[in-house]
This record gives sequence, C-alpha cells and structure tokens, in this order.
Amino acid sequence: MDLAASDKSFVVMIAAAAFVVFWAACMAMTYEPPIEARLRALRTRRMKTRSEQSRAAKPTTRQTSLGLMRQLADRLNLLRGAAADQTTRKLRQAGFHSRDASVVYVFVKLALPLASGFLVILLTSTVIQVSEDMILPVWMGAVLVGFVMPELYIKNVTQKRREILNGVLPEGLDLLTICVEAGLSIDAAFRRVAKEMRGSMAELATEFEMTAIELTYLPDRQQALENMAERSDSPAVAALVNALRQTEKYGTPLANSLRILSQEFRQTRASKAEEKGARMPALMTVPLMVFILPTLIAVLLAPALMSAFSLT
Repeated sequence: MDLAASDKSFVVMIAAAAFVVFWAACMAMTYEPPIEARLRALRTRRMKTRSEQSRAAKPTTRQTSLGLMRQLADRLNLLRGAAADQTTRKLRQAGFHSRDASVVYVFVKLALPLASGFLVILLTSTVIQVSEDMILPVWMGAVLVGFVMPELYIKNVTQKRREILNGVLPEGLDLLTICVEAGLSIDAAFRRVAKEMRGSMAELATEFEMTAIELTYLPDRQQALENMAERSDSPAVAALVNALRQTEKYGTPLANSLRILSQEFRQTRASKAEEKGARMPALMTVPLMVFILPTLIAVLLAPALMSAFSLT
C-alpha cells in the first residue's frame, strides 16, 4: 500500500513538473520586452488614426447630397432674408435642430412639386386614362399638393410635439423641483433632468439639455430662456420661462414656483382628459347609428320577416 501511494505521489510530482516546464517554455517563447510592446501599440494606434482620418476625409453620399442641396439653395438665394429665418424657426419648433434641416426642407419644397407633377404626367400618359379637359387641372393639382405637403407635414409635427411637451411637462417640473431643492443651480438642474428623461421623454429632455447649454455659454441668460420658449412654441413652456425669469429678477423661491406650476399643468391636463371623455357620447352617436343600429334592426326583424315570407 505504501508503495502504491508513493507511486501516485511520484506521478503527481512528475505531472506538476511537466506543467511547470511547459508553462516556462511558453512564457519564454512568447516573452516580449516592454519597449517592443509599447512600440507595437504605438504603431497600431498610428495606423488606426490614419485610417480614421482617411475615412473622415472621404466624403460620404449623405455629405455629397447635402453639399449639392446647399449649393443649389445658395445659387437661388433661398436661405437668405426673413423667409429663411422664419423657416429655421418653424423647423426648430418641429424639433429639427440640425443646421442642415433648413437646406433639406428648402430642397424638398422646391423638388417635390416638380416630382409630383412629373409623376402624375407619367401616370396619366401611360396608366390612368384622363379626359383632355381634366389633364391640365390634374397636373396643376398635383403640383399644388407637392407644394403644400411639406408645410402640412411640418405643421403636423409641430402640433404633435407641442402636445407631447404639454403632456410631460408636469413630470419634468417635479424632477426640476427635486433638483433645485437638493441645491443644484438651474442650469445644472436642467442638465440632470435631461439626462434622467432622455429615454422616456425625449422631446422635453432635448429642450432642457439645449437650454442648459445656452445658459452656460450665452452671455445673456434671459436670451437662453426666451430661446426655449420660442423653440417649444408651447404656452406651458412659456409660463415656465416667465416663472424662471421672475425668479432670477426678483429672487423668489424657485422650488415653490415650480411646484405651483406643476400642479396647475397637471390640473389642466386632467381637465382636458375629462373634456375628451365628455365628448365621447356625442362622437359615438354617428358610428352607433351607421354601423350598430342597422345590424341590430336586421337581427330583430329577420325572424319575423322570414316567418311572414314562409306563411305566404
């Protein structure tokens, strides 16, 4: 028994020694001096930087198309004057804050009537049969629709964004109140709330984040608040801006003002929901009479009619 145990221990020692020798040989073969490792890392970083620079220097398809749109707009003087400022303001109210948004909008507004007119001309010439008296009105209507569609789209997006801001503003004011009571400044509170609301309330988070940036870098803080009211185009956000301006001007407690505004906006939202609920019976009258009432009458009168016809 002692001999068997000694044999087992001898085998274990040999296996351990073999493992140590193998590990030492691998380390000796793969050993790299520190200076060589640092040089190799430096070469890799240089190659990565050069590839990124070449990739950035090479214009993409999107950049090329935006450049062509900008050249066309500059040649036609479409981005100058009061009309261009008004277009930029409307796009910001719709949530398009990019510097290229006005270029794309102007190009689409210019190209869409031509594209819709050409499409209708192609369809009426090949697929759809239209009388000769109606061809010209149809073409003019297609051009008019293509001209009006961008305006309607921007107006629709602006209205939906305004409704979203009015709906989520009470929760944002609650978070602002907590941050202000914790001792944060107004720009830090805007930045913190924007970070917390980025996933659930993206529109309000974007407005708060841009306002925080402007409060930090603009020399006039009142201008930053006015920009937020102008971008949002919302009475609720305008009331918030007035409260913030009065707080900075007269030194009134900011947390109390935010709490009162939050309660008022929440009550307004509840009253609008109650108003919509009160309108539902009147709105359901027409579908009830058109769809449900004829079916109910048919179900009730069908047996009597069938029995009357069977008797005759």
